Amino acid sequence: MEVFCNNKIPLFFVVLLATLTTLAQGQGTRNGFYQTSCPRVEAIVQSAVAAADRANAGVPPGLVRMFFHDCFVNGCDASILLNGPSTERTAPPNSLLRGFEIIDAAKTELERVCPGVVSCADILALAARDSVLLAGGIARWAVPLGRRDGLVSRAADTANLPAFNDAVDVQIRKFAEKGLNAQDLVTLSGAHTIGTAACALFSYRLYNFNNTNGPDPSIDQAFLPTLRNLCPNGGDGSRRVALDTGSQNRFDNSYYANLRNRRGVLESDQVLWSNPTTQRLVQRFLGVRGLLGLTFNVEFARSMVRMGNIEVKTGTEGEIRRVCSAIN
Repeated sequence: MEVFCNNKIPLFFVVLLATLTTLAQGQGTRNGFYQTSCPRVEAIVQSAVAAADRANAGVPPGLVRMFFHDCFVNGCDASILLNGPSTERTAPPNSLLRGFEIIDAAKTELERVCPGVVSCADILALAARDSVLLAGGIARWAVPLGRRDGLVSRAADTANLPAFNDAVDVQIRKFAEKGLNAQDLVTLSGAHTIGTAACALFSYRLYNFNNTNGPDPSIDQAFLPTLRNLCPNGGDGSRRVALDTGSQNRFDNSYYANLRNRRGVLESDQVLWSNPTTQRLVQRFLGVRGLLGLTFNVEFARSMVRMGNIEVKTGTEGEIRRVCSAIN
């Protein structure tokens, strides 16, 4: 899905446009971007997320994952929201994403109040933040805005998304390719302190891990029956299970305690405890004596802002979509 412009224009204007585009790209996102053009933007997005949470508390946490999947594929440009054949939205890694209707609800209201002003990419960034705030335990942080919506969405581009069964070194490499480090990896993985995962994403760990006809040995044996009861062998792969046992609706650092106790549900989570670099970071979030501690709430906000600036489109790049699921 691409848009091209073939209009012939004088060379002077081509050079001028290129110069202005370069300057605009350098500006990036900033706080208060809509202060005069659409001052109610944050309140409107927050209201849409809160309404969805009241209807189904399991839906808003999916917005964090949606934002993550959007930013890691051609930058934070709302390309994940586009409908159509062979778009990112149709790719297997995105087949279980939820919460598109929340973005649509916010966009509809914003188009009524501030038509043609607020990008879908910025709505998604704000909605991801607000879904975390609803889970409590974290202070509100400022989300730099000014993203524009992308014009390209290809399912093939999702091939390098971090996956539920990635080894640690693969995860570190994928994050590094986006300008994020190992601490960002461990911090953003902590988003799994809220939300759920489908049995299809981890049941292979419970019954036939690596063709051994047995479970993943990294799973706590006392925890294994719980997971097997929730996800019977050959059962409903779409059934959803809490990623943070005992604290699934609370945004806190219990996710890291679960990794230490070998109770990470996804393989990509549990392997963070198997690598010296990532294990040390998990320990720092847990406040292990002798290590410089990390405050999860503070670091999560910082890493979300860093991730939210991956390859953003600003200035004259892209567009401001009127409907988030379709190019203008």
